[in-house]
Amino acid sequence: MKNIRNFCIIAHIDHGKSTLADRLLEYTNTISKREMQAQVLDDMDLEKERGITIKSHAIQMDYSYKGEKYILNLIDTPGHVDFSYEVSRSIAACEGALLIVDAAQGIQAQTISNLYLALEHDLTIIPILNKIDLPSADPEVVKDQIVDLLGCERDEIMSASGKTGLGVHEILEEIVNRIPPPKGEEDAPLQALIFDSVFNSFRGIIAYFRIYNGSIKKGEKVKFVNTGMEYNADEIGVLRLKQEPRDVVKTGDVGYIISGIKEAKEVKVGDTLTTVANPCKEAILGFEEVKPMVFAGIYPVDTEDFEELRYSMEKLQLNDASLTWEPESSLALGFGFRCGFLGMLHMEIVQERLEREFNMTVITTVPNVSYIAYKTNGEVVTVNNPSDLPDPARIDYIEEPYIKANIITKSEFIGPVMSLCIEKRGVIVTQNYLTADRVELVFEMPLGEVVFDFFDRLKSISKGYASFDYHPIGMKQSDLVKLDILLKGEPVDALSCLIHRSNSYNFGKKICEKLKELIPKQQFEIPIQAAIGAKIIARETISAIRKDVTAKCYGGDISRKRKLLEKQKEGKKRMKAVGNVEIPQSAFMAVLKLND
Repeated sequence: MKNIRNFCIIAHIDHGKSTLADRLLEYTNTISKREMQAQVLDDMDLEKERGITIKSHAIQMDYSYKGEKYILNLIDTPGHVDFSYEVSRSIAACEGALLIVDAAQGIQAQTISNLYLALEHDLTIIPILNKIDLPSADPEVVKDQIVDLLGCERDEIMSASGKTGLGVHEILEEIVNRIPPPKGEEDAPLQALIFDSVFNSFRGIIAYFRIYNGSIKKGEKVKFVNTGMEYNADEIGVLRLKQEPRDVVKTGDVGYIISGIKEAKEVKVGDTLTTVANPCKEAILGFEEVKPMVFAGIYPVDTEDFEELRYSMEKLQLNDASLTWEPESSLALGFGFRCGFLGMLHMEIVQERLEREFNMTVITTVPNVSYIAYKTNGEVVTVNNPSDLPDPARIDYIEEPYIKANIITKSEFIGPVMSLCIEKRGVIVTQNYLTADRVELVFEMPLGEVVFDFFDRLKSISKGYASFDYHPIGMKQSDLVKLDILLKGEPVDALSCLIHRSNSYNFGKKICEKLKELIPKQQFEIPIQAAIGAKIIARETISAIRKDVTAKCYGGDISRKRKLLEKQKEGKKRMKAVGNVEIPQSAFMAVLKLND
Protein backbone atom coordinates (compact mmCIF):
# COMPACT_ATOMS: atom_id res chain seq x y z
CA MET A 1 0.00 0.00 0.00
CA LYS A 2 2.91 2.37 0.65
CA ASN A 3 3.62 2.36 -3.11
CA ILE A 4 0.14 3.55 -4.16
CA ARG A 5 -0.56 7.21 -4.95
CA ASN A 6 -4.08 8.49 -5.67
CA PHE A 7 -4.29 11.98 -7.15
CA CYS A 8 -6.51 14.15 -9.33
CA ILE A 9 -5.85 17.09 -11.62
CA ILE A 10 -7.77 20.31 -10.93
CA ALA A 11 -7.75 23.59 -12.85
CA HIS A 12 -9.88 26.24 -14.51
CA ILE A 13 -11.39 25.33 -17.89
CA ASP A 14 -8.84 25.22 -20.74
CA HIS A 15 -5.69 25.36 -18.60
CA GLY A 16 -4.34 22.11 -20.08
CA LYS A 17 -5.42 19.34 -17.65
CA SER A 18 -6.21 16.72 -20.29
CA THR A 19 -3.05 17.46 -22.30
CA LEU A 20 -0.88 17.08 -19.21
CA ALA A 21 -2.72 13.82 -18.37
CA ASP A 22 -1.81 12.60 -21.89
CA ARG A 23 1.89 13.26 -21.19
CA LEU A 24 1.74 11.46 -17.82
CA LEU A 25 0.22 8.41 -19.51
CA GLU A 26 2.81 8.55 -22.29
CA TYR A 27 5.85 8.92 -19.97
CA THR A 28 4.74 6.04 -17.73
CA ASN A 29 4.24 3.86 -20.88
CA THR A 30 0.58 3.25 -19.92
CA ILE A 31 -0.32 3.98 -23.53
CA SER A 32 1.66 2.83 -26.54
CA LYS A 33 2.65 5.36 -29.22
CA ARG A 34 0.11 3.70 -31.56
CA GLU A 35 -2.81 4.25 -29.16
CA MET A 36 -1.80 7.80 -28.32
CA GLN A 37 -4.12 10.59 -29.41
CA ALA A 38 -4.87 14.09 -28.13
CA GLN A 39 -7.06 14.14 -24.96
CA VAL A 40 -7.01 10.36 -24.79
CA LEU A 41 -9.13 10.28 -21.58
CA ASP A 42 -11.94 12.35 -23.13
CA ASP A 43 -13.79 9.51 -24.83
CA MET A 44 -17.04 11.29 -25.69
CA ASP A 45 -17.32 12.84 -29.17
CA LEU A 46 -18.81 15.91 -27.54
CA GLU A 47 -15.73 16.36 -25.34
CA LYS A 48 -13.38 16.16 -28.32
CA GLU A 49 -15.48 18.54 -30.43
CA ARG A 50 -15.76 21.22 -27.77
CA GLY A 51 -12.31 20.65 -26.29
CA ILE A 52 -13.74 20.38 -22.75
CA THR A 53 -13.84 17.58 -20.20
CA ILE A 54 -17.41 16.75 -19.18
CA LYS A 55 -16.82 13.60 -17.14
CA SER A 56 -13.93 12.78 -14.82
CA HIS A 57 -11.91 9.74 -15.90
CA ALA A 58 -9.86 7.40 -13.72
CA ILE A 59 -6.82 5.49 -15.00
CA GLN A 60 -4.01 3.52 -13.36
CA MET A 61 -0.31 3.95 -14.27
CA ASP A 62 2.83 2.03 -13.29
CA TYR A 63 5.92 4.07 -12.49
CA SER A 64 9.42 3.01 -11.46
CA TYR A 65 11.38 5.38 -9.23
CA LYS A 66 14.71 4.68 -7.47
CA GLY A 67 14.36 0.93 -8.14
CA GLU A 68 10.84 0.69 -6.67
CA LYS A 69 7.60 0.16 -8.54
CA TYR A 70 4.73 2.56 -7.79
CA ILE A 71 1.06 2.47 -8.78
CA LEU A 72 -0.35 5.90 -9.63
CA ASN A 73 -4.14 6.29 -9.85
CA LEU A 74 -4.95 9.46 -11.78
CA ILE A 75 -8.40 11.07 -12.05
CA ASP A 76 -8.70 13.79 -14.69
CA THR A 77 -11.48 16.25 -13.78
CA PRO A 78 -13.59 18.82 -15.66
CA GLY A 79 -12.84 22.54 -15.26
CA HIS A 80 -16.17 24.20 -16.01
CA VAL A 81 -18.20 25.54 -13.08
CA ASP A 82 -21.21 23.43 -14.17
CA PHE A 83 -19.30 20.21 -13.52
CA SER A 84 -17.91 21.01 -10.07
CA TYR A 85 -19.93 18.06 -8.69
CA GLU A 86 -17.72 15.69 -10.75
CA VAL A 87 -14.68 17.42 -9.23
CA SER A 88 -15.96 17.02 -5.65
CA ARG A 89 -16.38 13.27 -6.24
CA SER A 90 -12.88 12.88 -7.65
CA ILE A 91 -11.39 14.83 -4.75
CA ALA A 92 -13.15 12.54 -2.24
CA ALA A 93 -11.35 9.53 -3.74
CA CYS A 94 -7.81 11.04 -3.63
CA GLU A 95 -4.99 12.02 -1.24
CA GLY A 96 -3.37 14.61 -3.46
CA ALA A 97 -4.11 17.05 -6.28
CA LEU A 98 -2.11 18.66 -9.07
CA LEU A 99 -3.27 22.28 -9.25
CA ILE A 100 -2.60 23.46 -12.80
CA VAL A 101 -2.39 27.15 -13.65
CA ASP A 102 -1.97 28.48 -17.19
CA ALA A 103 1.21 30.61 -17.36
CA ALA A 104 -0.46 32.95 -19.87
CA GLN A 105 -3.87 33.41 -18.18
CA GLY A 106 -2.93 33.21 -14.49
CA ILE A 107 -5.30 32.24 -11.69
CA GLN A 108 -8.98 32.27 -12.63
CA ALA A 109 -12.22 31.84 -10.69
CA GLN A 110 -12.58 28.08 -11.04
CA THR A 111 -8.92 27.56 -10.02
CA ILE A 112 -9.75 29.12 -6.66
CA SER A 113 -13.02 27.27 -6.07
CA ASN A 114 -11.55 23.85 -7.01
CA LEU A 115 -8.56 24.55 -4.77
CA TYR A 116 -10.87 25.28 -1.80
CA LEU A 117 -12.70 21.98 -2.48
CA ALA A 118 -9.36 20.15 -2.33
CA LEU A 119 -8.22 21.96 0.84
CA GLU A 120 -11.49 21.05 2.62
CA HIS A 121 -10.57 17.38 2.09
CA ASP A 122 -6.97 17.97 3.36
CA LEU A 123 -5.43 17.02 0.03
CA THR A 124 -1.73 17.61 -0.62
CA ILE A 125 -1.53 20.26 -3.35
CA ILE A 126 1.26 20.30 -5.94
CA PRO A 127 1.11 23.62 -7.85
CA ILE A 128 2.11 23.35 -11.53
CA LEU A 129 2.67 26.21 -13.94
CA ASN A 130 1.57 24.88 -17.33
CA LYS A 131 2.05 26.20 -20.90
CA ILE A 132 5.34 27.94 -20.06
CA ASP A 133 6.42 27.48 -23.71
CA LEU A 134 3.77 29.95 -24.93
CA PRO A 135 5.10 33.27 -26.24
CA SER A 136 2.50 35.13 -24.12
CA ALA A 137 3.45 33.24 -20.91
CA ASP A 138 4.37 35.38 -17.91
CA PRO A 139 5.71 32.79 -15.44
CA GLU A 140 7.12 35.16 -12.80
CA VAL A 141 3.90 37.14 -12.37
CA VAL A 142 1.76 33.97 -12.26
CA LYS A 143 4.16 32.41 -9.71
CA ASP A 144 3.55 35.43 -7.46
CA GLN A 145 -0.21 34.84 -7.77
CA ILE A 146 0.20 31.14 -6.82
CA VAL A 147 2.38 32.02 -3.81
CA ASP A 148 -0.26 34.55 -2.66
CA LEU A 149 -3.07 32.03 -3.09
CA LEU A 150 -1.43 28.94 -1.60
CA GLY A 151 1.11 30.46 0.78
CA CYS A 152 3.73 28.03 -0.57
CA GLU A 153 7.39 28.63 -1.39
CA ARG A 154 8.33 29.77 -4.90
CA ASP A 155 10.58 26.75 -5.45
CA GLU A 156 7.66 24.36 -4.69
CA ILE A 157 5.95 25.46 -7.91
CA MET A 158 6.72 23.10 -10.80
CA SER A 159 7.09 24.44 -14.36
CA ALA A 160 5.79 22.28 -17.19
CA SER A 161 4.41 22.20 -20.69
CA GLY A 162 1.76 19.61 -21.51
CA LYS A 163 2.36 20.11 -25.22
CA THR A 164 6.13 19.55 -25.36
CA GLY A 165 6.39 17.31 -22.27
CA LEU A 166 8.79 19.67 -20.48
CA GLY A 167 8.95 19.02 -16.72
CA VAL A 168 6.68 15.92 -16.79
CA HIS A 169 9.35 13.55 -15.36
CA GLU A 170 9.87 15.96 -12.45
CA ILE A 171 6.10 16.04 -11.80
CA LEU A 172 6.01 12.21 -11.61
CA GLU A 173 8.87 12.26 -9.08
CA GLU A 174 7.10 14.92 -6.98
CA ILE A 175 3.85 12.87 -7.01
CA VAL A 176 5.78 9.98 -5.42
CA ASN A 177 7.68 12.22 -2.98
CA ARG A 178 4.98 14.67 -1.87
CA ILE A 179 1.61 12.87 -2.04
CA PRO A 180 1.08 10.54 0.95
CA PRO A 181 0.15 6.88 0.36
CA PRO A 182 -3.45 5.89 1.22
CA LYS A 183 -4.20 5.10 4.87
CA GLY A 184 -6.37 2.14 5.81
CA GLU A 185 -6.38 -1.30 7.38
CA GLU A 186 -6.06 -4.25 5.03
CA ASP A 187 -7.51 -6.70 7.58
CA ALA A 188 -10.58 -4.57 8.43
CA PRO A 189 -14.02 -5.25 6.86
CA LEU A 190 -14.40 -3.96 3.29
CA GLN A 191 -15.28 -0.29 3.09
CA ALA A 192 -15.24 1.28 -0.40
CA LEU A 193 -16.68 4.51 -1.79
CA ILE A 194 -18.52 4.39 -5.13
CA PHE A 195 -17.50 7.54 -6.97
CA ASP A 196 -18.83 6.84 -10.47
CA SER A 197 -20.86 4.43 -12.57
CA VAL A 198 -21.31 3.73 -16.28
CA PHE A 199 -23.76 1.65 -18.28
CA ASN A 200 -22.65 -1.10 -20.63
CA SER A 201 -25.38 -2.60 -22.81
CA PHE A 202 -23.83 -6.11 -22.54
CA ARG A 203 -22.64 -6.22 -18.91
CA GLY A 204 -25.19 -3.97 -17.16
CA ILE A 205 -24.03 -1.30 -14.74
CA ILE A 206 -20.33 -0.97 -13.93
CA ALA A 207 -19.57 0.83 -10.65
CA TYR A 208 -16.18 2.48 -9.97
CA PHE A 209 -14.97 2.46 -6.36
CA ARG A 210 -12.04 3.43 -4.16
CA ILE A 211 -11.24 1.06 -1.25
CA TYR A 212 -10.56 2.71 2.13
CA ASN A 213 -10.34 -0.45 4.27
CA GLY A 214 -10.21 -4.19 3.59
CA SER A 215 -10.15 -5.89 0.18
CA ILE A 216 -12.60 -7.35 -2.31
CA LYS A 217 -12.28 -10.75 -3.99
CA LYS A 218 -13.85 -12.02 -7.19
CA GLY A 219 -17.10 -13.92 -6.62
CA GLU A 220 -17.62 -12.47 -3.11
CA LYS A 221 -21.13 -11.40 -2.07
CA VAL A 222 -21.19 -7.62 -1.70
CA LYS A 223 -23.73 -5.13 -0.38
CA PHE A 224 -24.51 -1.49 -1.12
CA VAL A 225 -25.04 0.13 2.29
CA ASN A 226 -27.51 2.92 1.37
CA THR A 227 -29.78 0.89 -0.92
CA GLY A 228 -29.30 -2.36 1.06
CA MET A 229 -29.06 -4.39 -2.18
CA GLU A 230 -26.82 -7.50 -2.32
CA TYR A 231 -24.96 -8.82 -5.36
CA ASN A 232 -22.19 -11.22 -6.37
CA ALA A 233 -18.95 -9.61 -7.55
CA ASP A 234 -18.91 -11.36 -10.96
CA GLU A 235 -15.90 -9.38 -12.13
CA ILE A 236 -13.60 -6.95 -10.36
CA GLY A 237 -10.49 -5.24 -11.62
CA VAL A 238 -8.51 -2.04 -12.07
CA LEU A 239 -8.98 0.78 -14.57
CA ARG A 240 -6.18 0.86 -17.11
CA LEU A 241 -6.84 2.27 -20.58
CA LYS A 242 -9.23 -0.66 -20.80
CA GLN A 243 -10.66 -2.49 -17.77
CA GLU A 244 -8.26 -5.18 -16.48
CA PRO A 245 -9.88 -8.00 -14.44
CA ARG A 246 -8.14 -9.05 -11.18
CA ASP A 247 -8.89 -11.71 -8.57
CA VAL A 248 -8.50 -9.30 -5.65
CA VAL A 249 -8.46 -5.50 -5.26
CA LYS A 250 -6.86 -4.21 -2.05
CA THR A 251 -6.94 -1.20 0.28
CA GLY A 252 -6.05 2.12 -1.33
CA ASP A 253 -6.80 0.91 -4.84
CA VAL A 254 -9.26 2.32 -7.36
CA GLY A 255 -11.20 -0.34 -9.27
CA TYR A 256 -14.45 -1.38 -10.91
CA ILE A 257 -17.10 -4.02 -10.14
CA ILE A 258 -19.54 -5.73 -12.49
CA SER A 259 -22.31 -7.55 -10.69
CA GLY A 260 -25.10 -7.85 -13.25
CA ILE A 261 -27.07 -4.82 -12.01
CA LYS A 262 -29.66 -3.82 -14.58
CA GLU A 263 -31.68 -1.15 -12.74
CA ALA A 264 -30.22 2.36 -12.76
CA LYS A 265 -31.70 3.33 -9.39
CA GLU A 266 -29.95 0.44 -7.59
CA VAL A 267 -26.56 2.19 -7.78
CA LYS A 268 -26.14 5.51 -6.00
CA VAL A 269 -22.96 7.45 -6.54
CA GLY A 270 -21.56 8.23 -3.07
CA ASP A 271 -22.78 4.91 -1.64
CA THR A 272 -20.53 2.61 0.41
CA LEU A 273 -19.69 -0.90 -0.78
CA THR A 274 -19.05 -3.67 1.77
CA THR A 275 -19.19 -7.49 1.99
CA VAL A 276 -22.23 -9.41 3.22
CA ALA A 277 -20.12 -11.87 5.30
CA ASN A 278 -18.20 -9.19 7.20
CA PRO A 279 -19.93 -5.78 6.81
CA CYS A 280 -18.32 -2.50 7.89
CA LYS A 281 -19.69 -0.68 10.95
CA GLU A 282 -20.46 2.64 9.26
CA ALA A 283 -20.82 4.09 5.78
CA ILE A 284 -18.22 6.51 4.39
CA LEU A 285 -19.28 10.13 4.40
CA GLY A 286 -19.31 10.81 0.67
CA PHE A 287 -18.99 14.10 -1.11
CA GLU A 288 -21.34 17.07 -1.13
CA GLU A 289 -24.96 16.55 -2.15
CA VAL A 290 -25.80 17.62 -5.67
CA LYS A 291 -27.63 20.98 -5.77
CA PRO A 292 -29.49 21.60 -9.04
CA MET A 293 -29.31 25.29 -9.93
CA VAL A 294 -31.41 25.47 -13.08
CA PHE A 295 -34.71 23.72 -13.81
CA ALA A 296 -36.18 23.11 -17.25
CA GLY A 297 -38.78 20.81 -18.76
CA ILE A 298 -37.64 18.19 -21.29
CA TYR A 299 -40.41 16.81 -23.50
CA PRO A 300 -40.36 14.30 -26.36
CA VAL A 301 -41.30 15.86 -29.72
CA ASP A 302 -43.67 12.93 -30.26
CA THR A 303 -45.71 12.17 -27.12
CA GLU A 304 -45.58 8.42 -27.88
CA ASP A 305 -41.83 8.48 -27.11
CA PHE A 306 -42.40 9.33 -23.43
CA GLU A 307 -41.45 5.86 -22.09
CA GLU A 308 -38.41 5.73 -24.32
CA LEU A 309 -37.32 9.13 -23.02
CA ARG A 310 -37.70 7.89 -19.42
CA TYR A 311 -35.48 4.90 -20.26
CA SER A 312 -32.88 7.19 -21.86
CA MET A 313 -32.89 9.54 -18.85
CA GLU A 314 -32.25 6.64 -16.45
CA LYS A 315 -29.27 5.48 -18.52
CA LEU A 316 -27.93 9.03 -18.75
CA GLN A 317 -28.26 9.54 -15.00
CA LEU A 318 -25.82 6.65 -14.45
CA ASN A 319 -23.17 8.47 -16.43
CA ASP A 320 -24.12 11.82 -14.94
CA ALA A 321 -25.19 11.58 -11.29
CA SER A 322 -25.72 15.35 -11.05
CA LEU A 323 -28.82 15.20 -13.29
CA THR A 324 -32.08 15.09 -11.31
CA TRP A 325 -35.53 14.64 -12.86
CA GLU A 326 -39.17 13.90 -12.13
CA PRO A 327 -42.20 13.43 -14.43
CA GLU A 328 -44.49 16.39 -15.17
CA SER A 329 -47.09 17.33 -17.75
CA SER A 330 -47.78 20.51 -19.69
CA LEU A 331 -50.91 21.64 -21.55
CA ALA A 332 -48.89 22.71 -24.57
CA LEU A 333 -46.39 19.85 -24.72
CA GLY A 334 -47.99 16.78 -23.11
CA PHE A 335 -45.98 14.45 -20.83
CA GLY A 336 -42.32 15.05 -20.08
CA PHE A 337 -39.79 15.54 -17.27
CA ARG A 338 -38.85 18.41 -15.00
CA CYS A 339 -35.06 18.26 -14.85
CA GLY A 340 -32.58 19.90 -12.50
CA PHE A 341 -29.22 20.91 -13.98
CA LEU A 342 -26.08 22.42 -12.46
CA GLY A 343 -26.03 25.23 -15.02
CA MET A 344 -26.72 26.24 -18.60
CA LEU A 345 -23.77 24.36 -20.14
CA HIS A 346 -24.86 21.22 -18.26
CA MET A 347 -28.37 21.61 -19.70
CA GLU A 348 -27.00 22.01 -23.24
CA ILE A 349 -24.75 18.94 -22.85
CA VAL A 350 -27.63 16.77 -21.51
CA GLN A 351 -29.84 17.76 -24.44
CA GLU A 352 -27.04 17.03 -26.91
CA ARG A 353 -26.24 13.64 -25.29
CA LEU A 354 -29.90 12.59 -25.41
CA GLU A 355 -29.91 13.33 -29.13
CA ARG A 356 -26.57 11.65 -29.91
CA GLU A 357 -26.46 8.67 -27.59
CA PHE A 358 -30.16 7.76 -27.50
CA ASN A 359 -31.51 9.32 -30.75
CA MET A 360 -34.11 11.25 -28.73
CA THR A 361 -35.20 14.57 -30.22
CA VAL A 362 -36.50 16.67 -27.33
CA ILE A 363 -38.06 20.06 -26.71
CA THR A 364 -36.58 22.02 -23.80
CA THR A 365 -38.66 24.69 -22.09
CA VAL A 366 -37.44 28.02 -20.74
CA PRO A 367 -35.08 27.30 -17.82
CA ASN A 368 -35.87 28.74 -14.40
CA VAL A 369 -34.82 28.37 -10.77
CA SER A 370 -36.73 27.26 -7.68
CA TYR A 371 -38.61 29.86 -5.61
CA ILE A 372 -40.39 29.71 -2.25
CA ALA A 373 -43.85 31.29 -1.94
CA TYR A 374 -45.28 32.15 1.51
CA LYS A 375 -49.09 32.20 1.50
CA THR A 376 -51.23 34.46 3.68
CA ASN A 377 -52.48 31.41 5.63
CA GLY A 378 -48.90 30.55 6.67
CA GLU A 379 -48.44 27.73 4.15
CA VAL A 380 -45.04 27.49 2.38
CA VAL A 381 -44.91 26.33 -1.25
CA THR A 382 -41.77 25.47 -3.25
CA VAL A 383 -42.20 26.64 -6.83
CA ASN A 384 -40.05 24.79 -9.39
CA ASN A 385 -42.33 25.59 -12.28
CA PRO A 386 -44.20 28.90 -12.87
CA SER A 387 -47.47 26.96 -13.19
CA ASP A 388 -47.07 25.80 -9.53
CA LEU A 389 -47.34 29.41 -8.29
CA PRO A 390 -50.42 29.89 -6.06
CA ASP A 391 -53.05 32.55 -6.78
CA PRO A 392 -51.34 36.00 -6.38
CA ALA A 393 -54.16 37.19 -4.07
CA ARG A 394 -53.20 34.45 -1.58
CA ILE A 395 -49.44 35.11 -1.62
CA ASP A 396 -47.87 37.07 1.21
CA TYR A 397 -44.37 37.26 -0.34
CA ILE A 398 -41.97 35.26 -2.53
CA GLU A 399 -38.31 34.47 -1.88
CA GLU A 400 -35.76 33.70 -4.60
CA PRO A 401 -32.31 32.07 -4.39
CA TYR A 402 -29.28 34.37 -4.30
CA ILE A 403 -25.69 33.52 -5.18
CA LYS A 404 -22.31 34.98 -4.40
CA ALA A 405 -20.59 35.45 -7.76
CA ASN A 406 -16.80 35.69 -8.05
CA ILE A 407 -15.68 37.33 -11.27
CA ILE A 408 -11.99 37.70 -12.09
CA THR A 409 -11.27 40.00 -15.02
CA LYS A 410 -8.75 42.42 -16.48
CA SER A 411 -9.01 45.89 -14.96
CA GLU A 412 -9.91 47.49 -18.33
CA PHE A 413 -13.24 45.59 -18.33
CA ILE A 414 -14.39 46.63 -14.82
CA GLY A 415 -16.93 49.16 -16.17
CA PRO A 416 -18.84 46.87 -18.55
CA VAL A 417 -18.76 43.92 -16.09
CA MET A 418 -20.15 46.07 -13.27
CA SER A 419 -22.92 47.53 -15.42
CA LEU A 420 -23.90 44.00 -16.56
CA CYS A 421 -24.09 42.77 -12.95
CA ILE A 422 -26.08 45.83 -11.83
CA GLU A 423 -28.48 45.33 -14.76
CA LYS A 424 -28.96 41.79 -13.44
CA ARG A 425 -29.89 43.22 -9.99
CA GLY A 426 -26.44 42.44 -8.54
CA VAL A 427 -24.98 44.24 -5.52
CA ILE A 428 -21.20 44.58 -5.29
CA VAL A 429 -19.68 43.18 -2.09
CA THR A 430 -15.93 43.52 -2.56
CA GLN A 431 -13.44 44.47 -5.22
CA ASN A 432 -9.79 43.61 -4.85
CA TYR A 433 -6.81 43.84 -7.18
CA LEU A 434 -4.94 40.52 -7.48
CA THR A 435 -2.24 42.21 -9.58
CA ALA A 436 -1.96 45.62 -11.24
CA ASP A 437 -4.27 44.61 -14.07
CA ARG A 438 -6.37 41.73 -12.64
CA VAL A 439 -9.38 42.38 -10.42
CA GLU A 440 -11.60 40.08 -8.41
CA LEU A 441 -15.19 41.37 -8.12
CA VAL A 442 -17.61 39.72 -5.71
CA PHE A 443 -21.34 40.30 -6.25
CA GLU A 444 -24.50 39.09 -4.57
CA MET A 445 -27.13 38.54 -7.21
CA PRO A 446 -30.32 36.52 -7.88
CA LEU A 447 -29.67 33.15 -9.49
CA GLY A 448 -32.70 33.61 -11.74
CA GLU A 449 -30.94 36.49 -13.52
CA VAL A 450 -27.79 34.43 -14.15
CA VAL A 451 -29.72 31.52 -15.70
CA PHE A 452 -30.55 33.25 -18.95
CA ASP A 453 -27.66 34.73 -20.90
CA PHE A 454 -25.37 36.08 -18.18
CA PHE A 455 -22.34 33.88 -18.84
CA ASP A 456 -22.36 34.44 -22.63
CA ARG A 457 -22.68 38.21 -22.22
CA LEU A 458 -19.94 38.28 -19.58
CA LYS A 459 -17.58 36.49 -21.98
CA SER A 460 -18.39 38.81 -24.88
CA ILE A 461 -18.00 42.11 -22.99
CA SER A 462 -14.69 40.98 -21.49
CA LYS A 463 -13.38 39.54 -24.81
CA GLY A 464 -13.29 36.10 -23.20
CA TYR A 465 -11.04 37.15 -20.29
CA ALA A 466 -13.50 37.19 -17.40
CA SER A 467 -13.87 33.98 -15.41
CA PHE A 468 -16.98 33.30 -13.38
CA ASP A 469 -17.72 31.07 -10.41
CA TYR A 470 -20.62 31.08 -7.97
CA HIS A 471 -22.06 29.41 -4.90
CA PRO A 472 -25.53 29.73 -3.32
CA ILE A 473 -25.95 31.93 -0.23
CA GLY A 474 -29.65 31.35 0.55
CA MET A 475 -33.03 32.93 -0.19
CA LYS A 476 -34.06 36.60 -0.15
CA GLN A 477 -37.45 38.28 -0.48
CA SER A 478 -38.20 39.79 -3.91
CA ASP A 479 -41.03 41.48 -5.78
CA LEU A 480 -41.68 38.75 -8.34
CA VAL A 481 -44.59 38.39 -10.75
CA LYS A 482 -45.69 35.59 -13.06
CA LEU A 483 -45.50 36.60 -16.71
CA ASP A 484 -47.81 34.62 -19.00
CA ILE A 485 -47.53 34.49 -22.77
CA LEU A 486 -50.91 34.14 -24.52
CA LEU A 487 -51.42 32.95 -28.10
CA LYS A 488 -54.95 33.61 -29.37
CA GLY A 489 -55.87 34.32 -25.75
CA GLU A 490 -54.69 30.86 -24.58
CA PRO A 491 -51.73 30.77 -22.14
CA VAL A 492 -48.71 28.73 -23.29
CA ASP A 493 -47.52 27.27 -19.98
CA ALA A 494 -44.12 26.27 -21.40
CA LEU A 495 -43.27 29.94 -22.04
CA SER A 496 -44.50 31.45 -18.77
CA CYS A 497 -41.88 32.57 -16.26
CA LEU A 498 -41.42 34.25 -12.88
CA ILE A 499 -39.68 37.59 -13.21
CA HIS A 500 -38.93 40.70 -11.17
CA ARG A 501 -41.64 43.34 -11.58
CA SER A 502 -39.13 45.99 -12.73
CA ASN A 503 -38.02 43.83 -15.68
CA SER A 504 -41.42 42.44 -16.63
CA TYR A 505 -42.56 45.11 -19.16
CA ASN A 506 -39.28 45.10 -21.05
CA PHE A 507 -39.03 41.30 -21.02
CA GLY A 508 -42.68 40.79 -22.10
CA LYS A 509 -42.27 43.20 -25.01
CA LYS A 510 -39.08 41.47 -26.20
CA ILE A 511 -40.63 37.98 -26.03
CA CYS A 512 -43.68 39.10 -28.05
CA GLU A 513 -41.44 40.66 -30.72
CA LYS A 514 -39.25 37.55 -30.89
CA LEU A 515 -42.24 35.19 -31.17
CA LYS A 516 -43.69 37.34 -33.96
CA GLU A 517 -40.52 36.69 -35.98
CA LEU A 518 -40.41 32.95 -35.24
CA ILE A 519 -44.03 31.72 -35.44
CA PRO A 520 -44.98 31.09 -39.09
CA LYS A 521 -47.98 32.97 -40.52
CA GLN A 522 -51.33 31.16 -40.63
CA GLN A 523 -54.52 31.67 -42.63
CA PHE A 524 -55.87 33.66 -39.67
CA GLU A 525 -54.64 36.50 -37.47
CA ILE A 526 -52.70 35.47 -34.32
CA PRO A 527 -52.44 37.89 -31.38
CA ILE A 528 -49.39 37.34 -29.11
CA GLN A 529 -49.81 38.90 -25.66
CA ALA A 530 -47.73 39.13 -22.50
CA ALA A 531 -49.86 39.31 -19.36
CA ILE A 532 -49.40 39.67 -15.61
CA GLY A 533 -52.57 38.23 -14.10
CA ALA A 534 -55.45 39.80 -16.04
CA LYS A 535 -53.40 42.82 -17.17
CA ILE A 536 -52.00 42.72 -20.72
CA ILE A 537 -48.62 44.51 -20.77
CA ALA A 538 -47.47 43.90 -24.37
CA ARG A 539 -48.99 42.76 -27.64
CA GLU A 540 -47.86 41.88 -31.16
CA THR A 541 -50.07 40.58 -33.96
CA ILE A 542 -49.11 38.11 -36.68
CA SER A 543 -51.27 39.11 -39.66
CA ALA A 544 -53.12 36.47 -41.65
CA ILE A 545 -52.06 35.19 -45.05
CA ARG A 546 -54.77 36.60 -47.32
CA LYS A 547 -55.79 35.64 -50.80
CA ASP A 548 -56.86 38.55 -52.97
CA VAL A 549 -60.51 37.55 -53.39
CA THR A 550 -61.39 40.75 -55.26
CA ALA A 551 -58.90 40.07 -58.08
CA LYS A 552 -61.49 38.46 -60.39
CA CYS A 553 -64.05 41.19 -59.63
CA TYR A 554 -63.59 44.08 -62.06
CA GLY A 555 -66.01 46.85 -62.83
CA GLY A 556 -69.48 46.99 -61.37
CA ASP A 557 -70.62 48.27 -58.00
CA ILE A 558 -68.40 48.46 -54.83
CA SER A 559 -70.99 46.36 -52.96
CA ARG A 560 -69.89 43.30 -55.02
CA LYS A 561 -66.31 43.64 -53.68
CA ARG A 562 -67.54 44.30 -50.17
CA LYS A 563 -69.68 41.16 -50.29
CA LEU A 564 -66.64 39.03 -51.25
CA LEU A 565 -64.53 40.61 -48.48
CA GLU A 566 -67.26 40.01 -45.89
CA LYS A 567 -67.47 36.37 -47.02
CA GLN A 568 -63.67 36.03 -46.59
CA LYS A 569 -63.89 37.64 -43.14
CA GLU A 570 -66.49 35.06 -42.07
CA GLY A 571 -64.23 32.25 -43.26
CA LYS A 572 -61.26 33.65 -41.32
CA LYS A 573 -63.43 33.92 -38.19
CA ARG A 574 -64.44 30.25 -38.44
CA MET A 575 -60.85 29.22 -39.13
CA LYS A 576 -59.65 31.19 -36.09
CA ALA A 577 -62.13 29.29 -33.90
CA VAL A 578 -60.88 25.86 -34.97
CA GLY A 579 -57.30 26.53 -36.09
CA ASN A 580 -54.42 25.90 -33.72
CA VAL A 581 -50.91 27.38 -33.67
CA GLU A 582 -47.82 25.17 -33.71
CA ILE A 583 -44.92 26.72 -31.81
CA PRO A 584 -41.51 25.77 -33.27
CA GLN A 585 -38.71 24.55 -30.93
CA SER A 586 -36.63 27.61 -31.90
CA ALA A 587 -39.24 29.81 -30.17
CA PHE A 588 -38.67 28.09 -26.81
CA MET A 589 -34.91 28.50 -27.07
CA ALA A 590 -35.05 32.05 -28.47
CA VAL A 591 -36.25 33.33 -25.11
CA LEU A 592 -32.73 32.60 -23.82
CA LYS A 593 -31.10 34.83 -26.42
CA LEU A 594 -33.34 37.89 -26.19
CA ASN A 595 -30.40 40.31 -25.98
CA ASP A 596 -28.61 39.11 -29.10
